[in-house]
Order: sequence, then structure tokens, then C-alpha cells
Amino acid sequence: MLEKNFQLLQIEHIHLGLYIHIPWCVKKCPYCDFNSHALPEQAPFASYVDALLADAKSQADLTGGRQISTIFIGGGTPSLMPVAQFERLFTGLRQIFSIRADCEITLECNPGTLEHAPFEEYLNIGINRISIGVQSFGDRFLTDLGRIHEASQAIKAIWLAKQAGFTRINADLMYGLPNQTADDALSDLRTAIDAGATHISWYQLTIEPNTAFYRTPPTLPNEETMEAIEEQGRALLTSQGFTNYEVSAWVGATDTPCQHNLNYWTFGDYLAIGAGAHGKITLLDHHTHQDGIYRFQKSRLPKDYLNYTDVPKMVNFDKIDEQNLPFEFMMNALRLRDGVSTDDFERRTGLFVSTIDNEMIPLQHQGLMVFDPLRIAPTALGFRYVNHLVREFL
Repeated sequence: MLEKNFQLLQIEHIHLGLYIHIPWCVKKCPYCDFNSHALPEQAPFASYVDALLADAKSQADLTGGRQISTIFIGGGTPSLMPVAQFERLFTGLRQIFSIRADCEITLECNPGTLEHAPFEEYLNIGINRISIGVQSFGDRFLTDLGRIHEASQAIKAIWLAKQAGFTRINADLMYGLPNQTADDALSDLRTAIDAGATHISWYQLTIEPNTAFYRTPPTLPNEETMEAIEEQGRALLTSQGFTNYEVSAWVGATDTPCQHNLNYWTFGDYLAIGAGAHGKITLLDHHTHQDGIYRFQKSRLPKDYLNYTDVPKMVNFDKIDEQNLPFEFMMNALRLRDGVSTDDFERRTGLFVSTIDNEMIPLQHQGLMVFDPLRIAPTALGFRYVNHLVREFL
């Protein structure tokens, strides 16, 4: 039982991140199922920052004495919020938390909203990594996707970030777009590389429930075209010095993997502030009998979140059941090409690695997994069938 293995949980070995959600966009994209909402005419950014700081203060006791090592600001479209409000937010966060001097701080940006602040201003307040929501460099695809920017704006955004001094620039790109050919998809990758992206998140468009595309599905490429896009895209990125360290993440030779996302994928801890934000935390408090690993989330609608100006409403704070811990750990760890150490499994779940023998040994015999005293990882073949591997732990 988990309670017998708490000596394995080593909180000092569990990195702590912070996710900040800015929920507004200029308009909702037809493929998007994220918690995003159309920006009101009078955007309540100042009140929202007040709520974020109150939210952060309510989580100060959850750190377990750890410093925050990564921060990720997502949305929505965070670049809609004025830099002055970000500066006020970071000033307040540094009074609430201990934040590492070398903390990786990522800001998601939309090329169609970057007139709100020069990139230099983001650097000056401590943001040191930019993730630009490009999706495609083809104007007709951007129109189909409901994006508000043009291809030229996306190229310019990457260039401006470089000129400002950013050395870590991610470009978000999707493939499998309506009526897209393999040549179209490869052109997107080449343009991102030529423009100066040091990291590329390259993922397939999927049709999610509760989206406009789900209600009115577009015509997507056939299976043969999809296979050509994936095979040729992987070959192109590899030839240009990019390494596929996670299913949809490619890092260039001058950059390093996104540490915030690596923390998610290796079952690290992360606090979460903002409307609909999700967090995960390990508690070792024997006095309150709250030993265990918990997930939590915040009020989804901005109007509800803003109504809790003292302590924003926590919708759920649920302990992960011991039986679900192997699945919770593996559903992200198996997305990493190099896998994780067996020490990390034990330190972050409180379970002996032998707990997963029944699942791992058959997968190892099938040539899908590496499972030895030091490492848990998919093989090259297993990496192509990650969803199948994850289902084995359900």
C-alpha cells in the first residue's frame, strides 16, 4: 500500500513549477477546446492580477519549502495583457514564493496581438522564453483555422523576438490541416527553422468535442498523406539538427528542452493560478494526515474566478488513488523518447518500481519498452505507439 512506502517519496527531488492562465482571446478558434473566452470590451486585467495574487497567496503553504524553478504563462492569449500588469504580477509573486534566479519563464504569444508590447519589455521583467502560436505559415490555412494573424506577422514575430535578445523561441505548428499536402506541412517546418525558431512543437490537428470543428468537421488529409507528412517531417527536422525529445516536441542544437513541460512529463509538482488552471502537488504533512499526491483546479469561468477576490475558488482538491498512480505517472512519462529513471518513479509516486512489473515485463518482451534497474523508456518501436503503451497501465 502507498502508506507503507512514504519513505520513497522524496519531495526535495520533485521540481516545483507554476502555471498561470490568462483566459482571454480576441476570438475563439474553431479547433480550440482550451479554457479561452472572447476578450470583453473593458478587459479587467488589473482585477484579474489581483485575483491571481490572492490565488497564489492561498497556495504559498503548498510549496513544502521548495523554490519555483519554472513558470509557464498560457491561455487564451497571454500577450493580450499589458506588460505593466505582468510586471505587477511578477513583483507580487516574488513576495509570495521563493523563485529561483535562473527560473525558466515562458510566455505564450499570438502573432496577431504582439503590438501590445515590444519583446524587450518582456525580457526586462524576467520572461526568458517565448512560445509563438504560429500553427501554419500558409495564409489559407490560417484562415481555415480561424487565426487572426497572417503568415508574415508570424515570421516577423520570431525575427523581433530574436532581435530583442530572446535565445529560446518556440514555434507552435500543427499538421494534418484541412486539405493540407505533405509539401505544405514541410514548408511550414522549413519556414519556422529559417525564421529562427530554436524549438518547435509540431502536433497533429485533432477534432475535439465542444469545438466548432466538431460540429462542422473540415476535410482532413487521408491516412496516406498523414503518414507522408509525419515521416518526411521527422526526417527534415532531424536533418536540420532538431531532436525529438517528446512526442510532439523538437529542440534545436542551440536550445534546451522546455523544462516546465519536462516537469509535467516526469510527474513533477506544479502550482496553478488563473481561471480553470490545473495543478498537482505532493504533500507530506503527517500532522494533518494529508500525506499523498493531489490534483486540483480553479473556477473555470473568468467571471466566477474574479468573484473570489480574497481566495479564488478551488473547484476540486482530490487525492490520487494509489491504484491510479502508475497510470498517472506513465501517461506523460512514456511520451519522452529517453523515458525516465526508475529512481524518479519511486521518488515521485511513493511506489516501488516492482509495482509495475506485470505491465512492464510483457511490453519489454514485445520489444516496446526498455525496463532495467535504472530506466523506464519506450523503444524506438514503442515510441510510435505511445497511446497503446499508456493503455496498458489503465
